Amino acid sequence: MAESRPFPRAISLGEASAPEEFPDRAARRAFPGEMFPRWLAARRRLEDAGYGEATALAYGRHSPAIAEAVGPAAAIDLADAVSSVATRSVRRAAERLPGAALGVALRLGNAERLCAWLGFIERFAALAPESVAAILERTGRLLGEIDLARYEVWALTGVRLAGGNPERRLRFFTFADPEAERWLRREAGEIVFADMERRLKAYLVALWRLRAPIREPSPSAAAQAWRRASFDHGLIRLPPSFAGFSGRQAEGIFRASLAHIGAHFMYSGERFLMRSLKPIQVATISLIEDARVEHLAMRDFPGLRRVWQPFHVARASGALIAPSLFARLSRALIDPDFEDSNGWVRKGRDLFFARIDDWDDPGISREIGGLLGNDLGQLRIQFNVRTYTVEPVYRDDNNGLWDFGDPDSSDPDEAEMLFESVRIERRADNDATPPDRERASDEPGERERAHRALPTRAIGADEGIPVARHPEYDYATGRERADWTTIIEYQAKPGPARRIDRILEEHHDIVNRITTLIRAARVGRPERLKRQPEGDALDIDACIDAAVSWRAGAVPDPWVYTVSKHRHRDLSVLVLLDISESTRDRLSGGQATVLDIERQATALLAHAMAGLGDDFAIAAFCSNRREDVHYLRIKDFDAPYDALARSALAGLEGGLSTRMGAAIRHAGDDLRRRPAHRRLLLIITDGEPSDIDVTDPKYLVEDARKAVTVLAGAGVDTFCVGLDSGGGRYLARIFGRRNMIQIDRLERLPERLPLLYFRLTA
Repeated sequence: MAESRPFPRAISLGEASAPEEFPDRAARRAFPGEMFPRWLAARRRLEDAGYGEATALAYGRHSPAIAEAVGPAAAIDLADAVSSVATRSVRRAAERLPGAALGVALRLGNAERLCAWLGFIERFAALAPESVAAILERTGRLLGEIDLARYEVWALTGVRLAGGNPERRLRFFTFADPEAERWLRREAGEIVFADMERRLKAYLVALWRLRAPIREPSPSAAAQAWRRASFDHGLIRLPPSFAGFSGRQAEGIFRASLAHIGAHFMYSGERFLMRSLKPIQVATISLIEDARVEHLAMRDFPGLRRVWQPFHVARASGALIAPSLFARLSRALIDPDFEDSNGWVRKGRDLFFARIDDWDDPGISREIGGLLGNDLGQLRIQFNVRTYTVEPVYRDDNNGLWDFGDPDSSDPDEAEMLFESVRIERRADNDATPPDRERASDEPGERERAHRALPTRAIGADEGIPVARHPEYDYATGRERADWTTIIEYQAKPGPARRIDRILEEHHDIVNRITTLIRAARVGRPERLKRQPEGDALDIDACIDAAVSWRAGAVPDPWVYTVSKHRHRDLSVLVLLDISESTRDRLSGGQATVLDIERQATALLAHAMAGLGDDFAIAAFCSNRREDVHYLRIKDFDAPYDALARSALAGLEGGLSTRMGAAIRHAGDDLRRRPAHRRLLLIITDGEPSDIDVTDPKYLVEDARKAVTVLAGAGVDTFCVGLDSGGGRYLARIFGRRNMIQIDRLERLPERLPLLYFRLTA
């Protein structure tokens, strides 16, 4: 027999009439006994199927090694997976699958896990056929950072994010989309910027009284921008995560980075001019400026030393190259216990602290840094500006300190900075201005520090304010995606309040019936509650006790009022209206739209609730992808049902989609804060949950069902009035058959809704 060799070219298994003629001894060892003919048959199927010579060759090359790693059965099953991928995806994906499977087998070392991975790849090929090759090429890296379960969650996240767009899916799985790296870091258990964003903005305001837009690097930014913080033109950029930091340490480095950039905003002056400076001088001047602003910050807030110093870990040893010396000098300037015998480091420390009285002048950074940079040049110290990264890791890249002589940036992200601008505030302790009021200082020094500030822009009437992020449930993975949806509250456009009054006039028979029910519901003597903090009358007994306490020199109890309450109706109700595009549809045989009917029913219901004195609120929702779930407050719980609320109800307009789960969660948060015995969320909708970035019809239905389940666990009852004659199936799935009612004739909604309310709250 000829010497055994691996398959240098495709071998037609049809020619191998007997096992003895097959040239690969490694395959015989890997597939002993009856397994060898089964393997030959599997390979023959791939050759005969017409998937290409390279596909069969790849299977023949890698399957013996897979058999030795996890067993021959899994290696034979691989042929079925290759066939499935070849029929669903591009040929290149089928060619790469055996090699990727070998890497997975060696990493997981378990046939069951390998088969689970192969099963997922087959499902993935059906969901995103154009991206199979891309995910296979990166599977080694992915499984090196996350386990198999999180690998599947990450992949399904990419499919969900793309919303059915193949090009967006491919960008995600080739990591051209920054979201891919962000979600990988999250699945790896790292703290990412999205987890910290709201807290970081609050931290910046609390520490520096500074409001500035905080963003991640733009997708087109260089790789270094994804590793270091940066600031420019009033915009702060933080990397999605700091590699190597997790848990509390990751949270700490985000805060340290933001506090450092805030110190630049507060204490750095005008940008330094480049002129004829050499790169090594630019780096040393930036280093001294970093130390200067930090010392000024620690002078005002000594506790900041505990925020920054732990990240200075340079040792007084190592190669005499510029990055090492820079890190050692940085530590020497902040750590009083750090000793370094290097002459250049000691000179830098001596020069810096000799000018302690001049630290308020940014000019000393240029002076001291220029001298130190010149010394390094004369010492022939190696410095590669292309690979240099500022240390320690929390410090920014220093680009915001320099005027490079280029025209102002036209970064498109700046156009997206809605509702945000930089404001630096300096207040005396007796300043009576509320902390949430932003104002520009009139002091000259303040204006100089705000040289990077963006102009303030008023919020337009058609613009919303992001107020919350909520999770979203993915039934495919059985997990909630944290902070997946963004609620943006929009101000309801005012309409003619007279429209609501006309509704009551046109439905006077229903109004009369409601009035009768109100009288019946309020039969009985109200309960008088004594010793209340406020009320409509004084509690004589409590007043006497307070007077006695006052005469005895004690602090009197201020709870000296009485209030009458109908305790038998201790409930809070939030009516949530679906105002998606489908509510603009007109009813057959008339001019009224679905939204008109919703408005009429809500007006009659509000009349009933106001008459009963019930605690109620009205809101509306629609959506435009997960990043923009519109939420409109028509009437808040503590606001009166007055002309303003009626005007907001009258002005509602339909549009966009129906991301119901996010709206339910947001409305539920309002209800959970009410101190009532019973809390009811009443939803009126005319369509199945949907949005333009979701193609799976079950996805948003299951998410809404999960939101209802969570609210039920928090003590909030949810009831739905469905206006879609064919929606019984999905509404029953979301709310349960006992918690929904179907209205086949929309014209009857104004009559039935108040009566339903009385039945639900009796």
